[in-house]
Amino acid sequence: MRSKILIVEDDRDIHDLLTACLQKEGYETSSAYNGEEALGLIAQTSFQLLVLDLMIPGIDGYEVLRRLRETQSVPVLILSAKGEEVDKIIGLGLGADDYVAKPFGIGELSARVKALLRRYMYFNNNPKDNPASVLAHGELAINLHTYEVTTGTGKQTLTAKEFDILKLFLSNPTRVFTKSQIFQAVWKEDCISDENTVMVHIRRLRTKIEPDPSQPEYIQTVWGIGYKLGEAAN
Repeated sequence: MRSKILIVEDDRDIHDLLTACLQKEGYETSSAYNGEEALGLIAQTSFQLLVLDLMIPGIDGYEVLRRLRETQSVPVLILSAKGEEVDKIIGLGLGADDYVAKPFGIGELSARVKALLRRYMYFNNNPKDNPASVLAHGELAINLHTYEVTTGTGKQTLTAKEFDILKLFLSNPTRVFTKSQIFQAVWKEDCISDENTVMVHIRRLRTKIEPDPSQPEYIQTVWGIGYKLGEAAN
């Protein structure tokens, strides 16, 4: 079964280029040229990936992403001409899994699409490859089969990257991870391209799982080194 990718891009030339390249790779694609069309398609169809431009007409990409994350954890690759660091941080903070700035190379885009789909499809199609279905730490628990995450306040919706980061810590409860090690384990790339990427995802994850994100209990900072899983409360 072919993966379904929704391309949300208002520039017709870029849209056609993305469509041709992704279809050549064997993916099934759908097209949206503004935010309203994108949200309509998302409500009607199950996609395995969104390639989302931030600066689209009507409802912009930021709002599309925010609404998507209220109900779904499907991977999102942001594609935008806005290269300012703040735009990248906002996009990641709203729930994007990766970011490619225009102009971009088709080879790089294709590699990032494959990486996002590979992780998403693996955990959806091969849940029994994980020896334990549930990892728990205090009031925090994640189900590796269903991607369900619960805390003391109830169920939480995480993105694929957030889930992978949390799974990394819960699977290695005594280990301290550097930002580079987290990037390598979650993004599957040897060299960290931007430490802010890890920091933004950690900060966003804390807002969802921590009773008080300003004083994290689960994912704690080890100053000068990285992060570790905190002590579980009895």
